Amino acid sequence: MTAPTTTTDDTWSELRTAALLGTDRRPLPEPVPGTPAAAAAATVDRADPATALLDLAALAAVRRRAGARPLPAPGLPAPAGADRRPEVPAAAARRLGVLLGRGHDGTLANLAELLPQWLAAARGHGYRLPPVHVPALLDTARGRSELRPDVVALAGPLGRWLAERNTDWRFVTRTAAEDDPAGDRAAGEQVWQEGLFAERVTHLTRLRRRDPAAGLALLGSTWGTERAEDRLLFLDALQDGLSAADEPFLEAALGDRSKNVRTTAAELLSTLPGSALAARMAERARACVRPLDDRLAVTPPADCDAAMQRDGIPLKSPTGRGQRSWWLGEIVAAAPLALWTDGSGLTPDRLVRLPATEDGDADGTDRSAELREAWARAAVRQQNAPWARALLGPAPRPGTADRGAGAPAKLLAVLPPAERAAWTAAFVRTHGLGDAFQLLGACAAPWTPPLSTAVVAALERAAGSGAYPWSHSGVLGMTERALAPEAAAAVEALATDAAPETAWADTFARLAGTLRLRAVMLDELAP
Repeated sequence: MTAPTTTTDDTWSELRTAALLGTDRRPLPEPVPGTPAAAAAATVDRADPATALLDLAALAAVRRRAGARPLPAPGLPAPAGADRRPEVPAAAARRLGVLLGRGHDGTLANLAELLPQWLAAARGHGYRLPPVHVPALLDTARGRSELRPDVVALAGPLGRWLAERNTDWRFVTRTAAEDDPAGDRAAGEQVWQEGLFAERVTHLTRLRRRDPAAGLALLGSTWGTERAEDRLLFLDALQDGLSAADEPFLEAALGDRSKNVRTTAAELLSTLPGSALAARMAERARACVRPLDDRLAVTPPADCDAAMQRDGIPLKSPTGRGQRSWWLGEIVAAAPLALWTDGSGLTPDRLVRLPATEDGDADGTDRSAELREAWARAAVRQQNAPWARALLGPAPRPGTADRGAGAPAKLLAVLPPAERAAWTAAFVRTHGLGDAFQLLGACAAPWTPPLSTAVVAALERAAGSGAYPWSHSGVLGMTERALAPEAAAAVEALATDAAPETAWADTFARLAGTLRLRAVMLDELAP
């Protein structure tokens, strides 16, 4: 804003009075002779007083604006705090510009999909972002929430300084890097009270990883006022750092008015083998399954009483399975796995191979598949590697059809990364890529050399079988991001061997180019 400057010949007030009263009651003002205003006013035709009033007002308005003096300039804001981390190398900075500026060039993968790898590697090396790229990355992270933790951490003080001046980037002030506990504490209260739901969940999850007790206290402070759907996802965040200290809170949640909240609380309690709920489930499981010499005698529950329902077992099966079978599976999935090994003296490998038949059933109804499926859920909940290993079975071999019990991808996630990759590599060698998408997704990227070799060989077999590349589009997209860059030479050989101008030739050429790009990209970031 500016303040108008008044002069002796300024007739603005008189013009305004004439406009209000009418020119027939108040004559037009005469300018002071010899002034610039008088010279300008002389050009106005006064034959029509109303028109002349408007012309004189226009002249006065221009004069008032032209003579205005500016207000004092506001003070400059304090600069962003110092960031003493080294900036990414020049070559890596140029690569970042390419990833931000080009989405796809026809010969390589979608470059935007390589950005998470670049950010994770740069953060792992302890770099800070080049200032010139910070605004573009903040814009990108605004639409891709999965990038925010890495972007905020790499942008550092400059990112927060910019976010304070641009409301489009306000997510930065509500996102704290996991390696910045002080910043997290400073932003935590604002996030919990004012943040969007996804930001609140992220903050609670991160706090639980660092300080489980503080995370539980934060959730408890607002639990009674949260919506049912929000309480459900907040409970999921308690999986990080879950311990016996959380049992009283979860036991109370078993009485929640939301059925889904009650079910989730029961699942969390069942992952704590020493919890009261686990003990109650163990007692029910003993009554349902009894190890005999050469089999497991199964007696499914006859009904689902109020106590079972409070412990998270729905009265009606949501899957269409028979009610008694459903109740049996829910009980076994929630019982401590040590119940079976300690009670029978048998190993998990031996137990999963025993036939399970319904006791007292003349036909001897086979319950083996149901029991193994329930044990698989228990192994995933309790993160029990020996049981997961037993249920998956040995790594598949050519000529075998067994693909593991339960949900193989979830069971795989329980095993150590190297064992996970080895089992998946054997599966791919035996069964190909058709059913391997979820298994590959459970393996850490970049894939190990043996797994990468198995995937490349499976792609070669798929190309030779006459299958179309788009029938494996999901696996190919994952392969571009996770295949070891060292496999580029083998993929280039496939591109050379493939018939020219075929879809597979183009697919292999693009994959090889992407692998080369990833290798160069990671090399540029190396200190």
